[in-house]
Amino acid sequence: MSRDPRYDILFEPVKIGPVTTKNRFFQVPHCNGMGYRDATALATMRAIKAEGGWGVVCTEQVEIHPTGDIAPFIELRIWDDQDLPMLARIAEAVKSKGALAGLQLAHNSMNAPNLYSREIPLGPMDLPVYSYFSDPVQVRGMDKEDIRNFRKWHRDAAIRAKRAGFNLIYVYAGKLFGLPMYFLSRRFNQRTDEYGGSLENRARFLKELIEDTKDAVGDTCAVPCRISVDEMVGEEGIHAAEAQDIIGHLAELPDLWDLTLSGWEYDSQTSRFAEEGYQLPFIRGIKQLTTKPVVSVGRYTSPDLMVKLVRDGVMDLIGAARPSIADPYLPKKIEEGRIEDIRECIGCNMCVAGDFTMTPSRCTQNPSFGDEWRRGWHPETIRSVKKDAKVLVVGAGPAGLEAAMMLGRRGVEVALAEKGEPGGRVLREAKLPGLSAWKRVTDYRLGQLQRATNVTLYRDSALTADDIMGFGFEHVAVATGSGWRSDGVGRRLLRPAPLPGADVLSPDDLMAGMRPKNRSVVIFDDDHYYMGGVLAELLVKEGFEVSVVTPAAEVSTWMRMTMEQLFVQHRLVNLGVKIISHHYLVGADGPRVTYACGFTGKETTIDGCSVVPVTARLPHNSVGRELLARRGEWAAAGIRSVTLVGDALAPGTIAAAVWSGRRYAEEFDADEGPVAKDMRREVTGLAAGPFYWEGEGAAAK
Repeated sequence: MSRDPRYDILFEPVKIGPVTTKNRFFQVPHCNGMGYRDATALATMRAIKAEGGWGVVCTEQVEIHPTGDIAPFIELRIWDDQDLPMLARIAEAVKSKGALAGLQLAHNSMNAPNLYSREIPLGPMDLPVYSYFSDPVQVRGMDKEDIRNFRKWHRDAAIRAKRAGFNLIYVYAGKLFGLPMYFLSRRFNQRTDEYGGSLENRARFLKELIEDTKDAVGDTCAVPCRISVDEMVGEEGIHAAEAQDIIGHLAELPDLWDLTLSGWEYDSQTSRFAEEGYQLPFIRGIKQLTTKPVVSVGRYTSPDLMVKLVRDGVMDLIGAARPSIADPYLPKKIEEGRIEDIRECIGCNMCVAGDFTMTPSRCTQNPSFGDEWRRGWHPETIRSVKKDAKVLVVGAGPAGLEAAMMLGRRGVEVALAEKGEPGGRVLREAKLPGLSAWKRVTDYRLGQLQRATNVTLYRDSALTADDIMGFGFEHVAVATGSGWRSDGVGRRLLRPAPLPGADVLSPDDLMAGMRPKNRSVVIFDDDHYYMGGVLAELLVKEGFEVSVVTPAAEVSTWMRMTMEQLFVQHRLVNLGVKIISHHYLVGADGPRVTYACGFTGKETTIDGCSVVPVTARLPHNSVGRELLARRGEWAAAGIRSVTLVGDALAPGTIAAAVWSGRRYAEEFDADEGPVAKDMRREVTGLAAGPFYWEGEGAAAK
């Protein structure tokens, strides 16, 4: 297959200062939960993107100094020369696969409580830190000496980045992660000296940093500037019109403009709350202010839209973070005319959750993300099976589809049996408000399976253990999913709530089309992810009066990890949903529902209500458990292994189910020889002694 000529423009080279990228695909800086802890895993992840055809592959933000320490988050550091070997490994890995390597210098300023370094944070003004956890730390307003010192730190870090081998070295003034942005924003900069007041004064610090960086490295390295074009708070902060003035003022200074929204939660909105290209209203017209190339993001997965953005003069390079995670091979697939093979980002922000939980990121669409080096998984390829094998996969939900697809790529003969419609929970949940993009998980895998000659999908196949024992398959993967409980058992209630005579519907009931008998509904949300909030939105839009009772301080509290909680709360409040936090379900007697305060135990009873518990799920594992219990009959039936996979093993996220399916495909034949199933890790090297306290006065020795 060959590239469609209409996409030729995406593969034109673009000059960025003294360097040239081979095409217009630009993986912008993005975090990943690995940082300074997982050097080789991080380098391998970036290298695979370069292998997949991205013209530029950047690091995440890289801290330049201990006064900008964003711990407990795990980002890269370039504090001193000790950090260079790790950074050089990343640059070398990216360049070895044909891409330009970019590094984003960053000082987190007011966003950095410096919990690790214990340094005093720096910013334009004396204010509390603006950190995610509202740490009890204050920022020290910088004086002229601080500014001079900072410029030296930044210059030194840029020189180190050049020594490490990077082609692009960013100055970061975006998303409230870069000190220059705090100087730009009148919210945080109320100085009366030459660094405050007018736009020209507030932009002075950024201008000096760009000039310093270009002077230090600009002979061979490009110097992009990443800047936020709207803080989404109106004229109190940077807004679209003012951002155009700032960029117009500094138009020709950097080698590239990288445009973002601020904060991160607006820049990386999920598909539930924003469509592809949602940032376009904020960036249109900026390209006309400068001759330098412009890049921006918007969760772009459509090649046709990419072409339109370039032809319309909106941007020169197509920026991507999440789409490059979901499919590191996206550029190569467009180049090779394999559009139907693109694994489109579903915009769920599970990747973001990795960074917020300080763990290697994960992706619902791409289960290899974060495990490229740790487990040896590749997003596109998988080793061939060593000898002929026949596998039965029972259940075509996210785990079963992934297992069957990857087994097929290994050359295994696969039968995939599904009692209903393929897609499982994804098919049901994608019909809920805002979740339609999630159907891409099913669509991609079914499309791949339709072209696999060694995988056969059997629909309307509800199998019993006896059926399976009689088929003669050597290996059986049971991926039969899970179902929501309707008795209230979850985190807060460990025994069923008394619900005599109550109208109780589970989330599965609602997704199957059933509706409450009463117009007033109490949703007891002890799940804390998306389901409670989505069902509240569903019911209130259908005319029900909805109250969400939750033991947490806010609705859908875990969605802070995906940066959606504020959007969920905002939407539900505006829709008229009553949110009752710090309370739990006591029970119901017919239509009388009782809930209690988690602190005082004081009970409240309301009449005329139906109940929807969103608490926990139970695995649908009866067939799998029966097969395991009949292990003594396996040999006669020709069975060598039976494995529970995905939600049938333990209910979790869709991302976890897909990952479980990939793991099964990788490891089902582990007894045939070595398999990369043991997670590799890197252990911190030990410093030279003295390495422990040796008694009074030891520190002075």
